[in-house]
Amino acid sequence: MQPLDAREPSLVLNADTPLNPASLVKLLTTFVALETLGPAHRWKTEVYSAGTLEGDALTGHLILKGAGDPKLTLEQFWLLLRNVRERGIRNLDGDLVLDRSIFEQAAHDPAAFDDEPLRPYNVGPDALLVNFKAVAFHFVPQADGTSIRVIAEPRPYPLEVISLVRPSNGRCGDWRAKIKPEFAPAVAPRKAYRALFSGSYPVSCGERAWNIALFSHRDYVAGLFRQLWEEMGGRWQGEVHDGHVPSSATLVYTHESPPLADIVRDVNKFSNNVMARQLFLTLGANGAEAPASLTTARAALQAALALRGIDTSQLVIDNGSGLSRRSRVTARSFAQLLRAAYASATMPEFMASLPVVAVDGTMRKYHKGDAVAGQAHIKTGSLSGVRGIAGYVLDRRGARQLVVMIVNDANAGGTRPATEALLRWVYDPSADEAKAAAPPRTPGPARSRRRGA
Repeated sequence: MQPLDAREPSLVLNADTPLNPASLVKLLTTFVALETLGPAHRWKTEVYSAGTLEGDALTGHLILKGAGDPKLTLEQFWLLLRNVRERGIRNLDGDLVLDRSIFEQAAHDPAAFDDEPLRPYNVGPDALLVNFKAVAFHFVPQADGTSIRVIAEPRPYPLEVISLVRPSNGRCGDWRAKIKPEFAPAVAPRKAYRALFSGSYPVSCGERAWNIALFSHRDYVAGLFRQLWEEMGGRWQGEVHDGHVPSSATLVYTHESPPLADIVRDVNKFSNNVMARQLFLTLGANGAEAPASLTTARAALQAALALRGIDTSQLVIDNGSGLSRRSRVTARSFAQLLRAAYASATMPEFMASLPVVAVDGTMRKYHKGDAVAGQAHIKTGSLSGVRGIAGYVLDRRGARQLVVMIVNDANAGGTRPATEALLRWVYDPSADEAKAAAPPRTPGPARSRRRGA
């Protein structure tokens, strides 16, 4: 703990011990991104045509060139395709080519971290990441009470959804545990990717959604393109493959992402691992000629931190998101980062990206009713065996304090009372002092709880 107007910390314990910080790593990634790219930075996804346009039909290839946009959502991808159609291309007699060359096409194993390859947080980075590569399966009880409808949103071609789920009574609880999903990849001759759900679903749950990452990046983009293109009335019978934009291609449309300040807010408020990975690789692509890789991203991060006086001697960064067992950072390095960020021109954007205690993001359920509620901007980190908090507290006197706490232990999951006590104490040390100095309460005579006693 350290007042931001003080040279030395007021509370220090094991500050130089390298620990796994979990999602606190996102503070490093987002701070460096704001400092090196700037809050107004936008990613540009470009669409090119390579062929001949006759009427509204393109005979040739349509090329999507990705720049690593962390938030090319379903709605934004729909707008991109709509703008392409408004520029005269209504039908495609050729292939869809994906230029994903800005990021190195390294192998990514979504099961490597926790053996949960279908969880959206395990999706790897990609230059053409669309909608976080997720499909939201909505479980909808039907009005007649006899069945549960499952709706896929989006529904990339050729996804086939089958529901054998039975409606049930009782409390909602852990409704996913009652459902058995089965996924079968696309095979010839039908080439349909099948998602079958069986089991039971409590009607008391109402409508719930289950996000699942089923497809490869290329198949997801191709399937979503076909779904949306045909829904808009377009025709496409070609194939999809990776490639590069040829020098003879014509730029049709450029789609811009939200500004970096908005992206950073999403990354930190909601601890979005996929967006953080995209942002991390973007650091490695900034000004580089070769495709961005984890190696170039780590080098860019280390250099930017060192330039701003942050000790990197014991820093180990894996993928920039914190979803790793290898990452190591000291509490002192985080304190140095928080001081540097507070003195930076990008301080407003950085601080506004941190969850507000008891108000939003990953801190919305903490400190409800406490005096510190609404008075602290705190990033959280959580993995099995890891808990951490880091950020700023505006104390009772109106002074800003930085606070960092990281725990690596098999029982780290039980440290919430300690972190909450710490934040309350940072906000108002006198409250604990007064409580400790108060005389012990003398119990009164026992009273019966029976009515009329």
